[in-house]
Amino acid sequence: MIVCICRRVSDRDIARHAPACGDFDELQMETGVSTSCGRCRDCAQALFEHHGRVGGACELRCEGAVSMVLAA
Repeated sequence: MIVCICRRVSDRDIARHAPACGDFDELQMETGVSTSCGRCRDCAQALFEHHGRVGGACELRCEGAVSMVLAA
């Protein structure tokens, strides 16, 4: 699912980067998540905290996050 529409950052992007990032600011620098309008910050931060601890595929879903299906 797309978490940050402005920067097109998905839950998988956050899961992939979270274990290597020391804090949420570093994740923002790496991915650009929540650096434009900021509406996704709570969801992105919750995903970061979740994946920073346990890693792996996304099990946490955020209320209000936008899920997009892209046609190939």
